[in-house]
Amino acid sequence: MKDQRIISAEVENLGYALVEIEREAGGLLRVTIENLDYDRMINVLDCEKVSHQLSYTLPVENIPFERLEISSPGLDRPVKSAADFERFSGAEVDLKLRVAAGGRKNFRGVLQGLLSGELDSPDAKFGLLFEGADGAESQLEFSLAEVDKTRLVPVIDFKGRKS
Repeated sequence: MKDQRIISAEVENLGYALVEIEREAGGLLRVTIENLDYDRMINVLDCEKVSHQLSYTLPVENIPFERLEISSPGLDRPVKSAADFERFSGAEVDLKLRVAAGGRKNFRGVLQGLLSGELDSPDAKFGLLFEGADGAESQLEFSLAEVDKTRLVPVIDFKGRKS
């Protein structure tokens, strides 16, 4: 938790938002960032700027790492926070639950955003419209605590042809 707080503060001081922190084998620390202006994409110079700052900050704060990787969220961006679930309302996502609901854990559907409760409260409920086994449209209601992981479904536009 301390690591996330320190890294998040450094990233935000540079004018970016922290999307996620991952630790991988071999001491890899992967930090995913995005611009506060969501319409502006992350480029190599942005990653270099954050990498340079964290390369100095992490050893001072005794945060262990062997290799540091800074990246953009990509087309299949993770959806993690309550604010993300609200921001990406109307987008198609792949959602995996921690415990099966209706006999399944994996869903692909359209996020419906906040359905009930306060956005940042633990009892906040979000919605997902998906195609049920019978082909009819169904709605899944869930809290963030029930979600294992969620990612946007990439939409690639090749000169007007989406895939």
